[in-house]
Amino acid sequence: MTAPVHANAASLPVKPGDLRPLQRAPLLVLGFAGLLVGAGAGLARLGWSVPAAAAAVTSLHGALMICAFFGVVISLERAVAIGRYWAYLGPLLGGAGCVAAIAGASAIAAWVFVAASLVLLAASIDIFRRQMALFTFTLALGAACWAAGNSLWAAGSTVHDVVTWWFAFLILTIAGERLELSRFLAPSRVAKWTFAAIVVVIGAGLFGTWSRWGAQAFAIGLLALAAWLLKQDIARRTVRNRGLTRFIAVCLLSGYVWLAVGGGIILASGGLWPGSPSYDAALHALGLGFVFSMVFGHAPIIVPAVLRVNVPYHPTFYGPLALLHASLVVRVAGDASGQFAWTRVGGLLNTLALAAFILSTVSAAVRGKRSASVR
Repeated sequence: MTAPVHANAASLPVKPGDLRPLQRAPLLVLGFAGLLVGAGAGLARLGWSVPAAAAAVTSLHGALMICAFFGVVISLERAVAIGRYWAYLGPLLGGAGCVAAIAGASAIAAWVFVAASLVLLAASIDIFRRQMALFTFTLALGAACWAAGNSLWAAGSTVHDVVTWWFAFLILTIAGERLELSRFLAPSRVAKWTFAAIVVVIGAGLFGTWSRWGAQAFAIGLLALAAWLLKQDIARRTVRNRGLTRFIAVCLLSGYVWLAVGGGIILASGGLWPGSPSYDAALHALGLGFVFSMVFGHAPIIVPAVLRVNVPYHPTFYGPLALLHASLVVRVAGDASGQFAWTRVGGLLNTLALAAFILSTVSAAVRGKRSASVR
């Protein structure tokens, strides 16, 4: 989900001075450990019975999902793009932070995540130095948001205080990637300046999230970004194609809708109020609806780039995606109507959607390996 990769990435050679795919795999495993325990912690917060390891870290649900999972995965992708050993310190430190968080050592985890985010920031600045462009600047800005959020958390701020910084990390990372790919539609000068203005509004909202105007600016920035992506993204055209190309486009376009929903909820509720139904609805619309839609769509490209394993497209990929969106509708409807039972069921279905996605991706990789061996 960072820099775009070659369509046939599984067949590309490993760069000199880079880690081999088998050496990268343990880092990815650490990231997915954060996803699994983080998802379990989320279920525990909704009153579901989960293993003790997940139930013990319910307060770290957000940190595990964003810092431990996405922090590791994005850092790993950026390290692969650079192809230098030092860049792998980012996912390695992120994995160490994941282990510390699962062990309940939140203070240690916070500082380790700070170190991980600084490595990612250095890697992002290195990419910007090589190619000075708006999209590489946006990627670096996203990494800076993660570093800022982690630093505030390590310094004593609560997760609720820094969650917008963490989400800005994910949102700007995705926006930067899509801006880079929008070159195929040749965005106008006005479109580029509009994108830059939107990033400024989101940034202003981050610095004022403690106030009502800050939260509203952040929400307006998200709504504007959703509109920009829906208009400028090449997915508007590729959705007319078939196979994997259409699937990726469907993931992207549906994700942009959830980005707008999340921004709309924050704007309508006047901010992000911890413990409120609107808080749950907004963060999961953004985190699951927007961010994970991107993950679902890019997995068949990213996994080959990182692990050099083919993940051939299959129509069953739509199953986990449909379950993700349906479960979010149930969850958000429960939050909006005050029906906690709906929110609770929606949360369980959210987790099942993520599990189905993992199984679908692994199954596709196995099919790809068998197909390659037959040839």
